[in-house]
Amino acid sequence: MSVIKIVRISLMNLHEYQSRNLLKDYSIVFPMGDIGESPEEIYNISKSYDGRVVVKAQIHSGGRGKAGGVKLCNSPEEAKEFAKGILGKNIITSQTDSDGVIVEKLLVTELTDIDREFYLSITIDPDFEGPVLIISSEGGMDIEKVAEETPEKIIKLPFDPIIGAKPYELRKIIRSLDLPKEANNEFIKMINNLYLAFLATDSTLIEINPLVLDKKNNLIPLDCKINIDDDSFFRQKSIFELRDKNQENPIETRAKDFDLAYVKLDQGNVGCLVNGAGLAMATMDVTTKSGCFPANFLDVGGSTDKEKIKEAFRILVSDKNVEFLLINLFAGIARADLIAEGVVEAAKETSFDLPIIVSMRGTNSERGFSILKNSDLDIHIAENLGNAAEVLSVLNKRK
Repeated sequence: MSVIKIVRISLMNLHEYQSRNLLKDYSIVFPMGDIGESPEEIYNISKSYDGRVVVKAQIHSGGRGKAGGVKLCNSPEEAKEFAKGILGKNIITSQTDSDGVIVEKLLVTELTDIDREFYLSITIDPDFEGPVLIISSEGGMDIEKVAEETPEKIIKLPFDPIIGAKPYELRKIIRSLDLPKEANNEFIKMINNLYLAFLATDSTLIEINPLVLDKKNNLIPLDCKINIDDDSFFRQKSIFELRDKNQENPIETRAKDFDLAYVKLDQGNVGCLVNGAGLAMATMDVTTKSGCFPANFLDVGGSTDKEKIKEAFRILVSDKNVEFLLINLFAGIARADLIAEGVVEAAKETSFDLPIIVSMRGTNSERGFSILKNSDLDIHIAENLGNAAEVLSVLNKRK
């Protein structure tokens, strides 16, 4: 059975070095480190830290260590050679698509004398309808793997919306983690400061993995990941200036710039154009039922117009994996005839000649169908979503 893998979600991601800089304003202290963009810069930074350093690729993906993106180097020369082999190259991790993401910067940090490792994050949990602290004694590992294999090692603490984390709850976590007395106040201060940062920056995730206890019983965050809510742009303009478009899928970036919700999937041959997230998921299910798989989906929203539809069409057909286009729309505020005009005009501009399956309901849908039928496009009208699956199945078998 094939599995659909969504490789990216619509959030503003920060690099590790950007996250570190942001959290400094909230008294979160990381090991000394500097960013470099050339082997020579990496050599000089490493030399300034006495040679023994950790060099980390700055990419928008987890799992970089397993993919060869993190290296402990014992000399400036070793750090320079590592930089030569990775800068300008693409890294493929379990969280990227098959093309991977490019490495343009490396973070060089001093070594930490590690005694124990922990996982720590603050994220939005829909079950609790708010921010939740997640912490585990199994730091440095995939938290999903820990949750699956040893869920008893994960502690969840919902934050009170007024006072944040309650002191007695934090003391209970300290006992569960068996932290030394010297680190207790440091732990409580760190959690409270991270929560303040989470709220102030409109984050959806602040992750410290690993958070380590060194040989002197100091708590030190070694790695950091922050995701920012896209809808907070009007409040967080200075943070959004840090956006690195080179780390994003170019088509997804293009869609975002046109206020379109586009998700590239890791496999599939059907481009899905819809309006509404629920309709998008139903369309993907129907596509899979037909024996095909969605290559992507694109949600144009409820108040779309002809120009937006044209851009959505161009984006979908730019995916070379697309062999069929499935349009499933409910015309409410948007008019079906304008949507149809946008599809026809965009198809002519792009010389698109592959089969298009269309299911439309709502405002001016009959007029929209008429426009499509009278075009020169390879149009297949579906009476409903179930019928769309049948039509798609027949077309797929004819290939």
